[in-house]
Amino acid sequence: MIFVRAGLFGLLLAFSLFAHAVEAPPAVGAAAWLLVDHDSGAVLAEHNANSPRAPASLTKLMVVYLAFERLRDGKLKLDERVRVSERAWATNGARLFLRPGTTITVEELLKGMIVRSANDATLALTEHLGGDEKQFVALMNEKARILGLTHTRFTNVTGLDREGHVSTARDLALLAGRLMRDFPDRYAWFALKEFAWGDVRQYNHNALLWRNDAVDGVKTGQTKSAGWCVIASAKRDTMRLTATVLGAKDETARFDAAQRLLDWGFRQFETRLLYAAEVPATKVRVWLGNESVLPLGVAQNLYLTLPRGDHERLRARLTVHDRQTAPIARGQKVGTLTLELNGKPYTEYPLVAMKDIRAGNALQRAWDELRLWLQ
Repeated sequence: MIFVRAGLFGLLLAFSLFAHAVEAPPAVGAAAWLLVDHDSGAVLAEHNANSPRAPASLTKLMVVYLAFERLRDGKLKLDERVRVSERAWATNGARLFLRPGTTITVEELLKGMIVRSANDATLALTEHLGGDEKQFVALMNEKARILGLTHTRFTNVTGLDREGHVSTARDLALLAGRLMRDFPDRYAWFALKEFAWGDVRQYNHNALLWRNDAVDGVKTGQTKSAGWCVIASAKRDTMRLTATVLGAKDETARFDAAQRLLDWGFRQFETRLLYAAEVPATKVRVWLGNESVLPLGVAQNLYLTLPRGDHERLRARLTVHDRQTAPIARGQKVGTLTLELNGKPYTEYPLVAMKDIRAGNALQRAWDELRLWLQ
């Protein structure tokens, strides 16, 4: 099955509607996994994608998201210095080996988290941002709710195993996608292969950054409960896919699984931008308004993912509701864009007004009423 989405609009469709046969997804040795197209939101393949599991260091993606928000909003600066606490220094797991009482910049902490998955960097940053870990975890859970991560609950900031600390392949893929979409100027940090702190040069755990030139992020994770996990995103030409793999048996298995999923997705599917937001798809006559022509379009960029070769069999039909009269508000639905594949209805999206049309003055309304009466 496959989801096709533009913005908030979705439809579940069967592969049987496609003209071109789609090969079965590859065998993946992991407890849960999901392959999604970044732009259309189309889920190309999945297994146990809604099953709650320990997310390991993929947890840190939420920490990064909240930090990026503050940077964007001017509430945090990259060169801002953070004092390292005893608790941050003493944490377990991957570390930069920060010393208590010393200071380090926000940028260095973020890169240490992203590249090395450093737990001491994560604790130091979250203590700086939220006061203590408990308070910052509350911020993480609130943001998860806002972003629609419906099966995610955080109990710590590092991703170390703890009862009740869970997420799903679908939620984590959504979080990774929001990071890419909401902070495109920062996403390049996830492609960094190394990070030097002090006299030590440390390397990114994501082996796919070396194995596949198309892969440019996003993160790995591993604990006893979580198994070996990775979210890998790759872009070929204009198409971006993201593979989320949770609970693989070892390091090699997680990367092989993500690589197979990405290769299969790029080989089988193609994503195209059908209609761009803010670009009129058609125009209609408006009566009794201060203007007589109303441009119509889609509210968000409309991307569609189909098996390769099927886009040529796609047809669009634009239907506008009966006579349009002012006032009409920008964003108001006034019609429907219907997509047909092989002559059969496939999916549809609202056509919305792309500008405000106010009621006309007395002369404009009288003239239009006369013309309508004469029709």
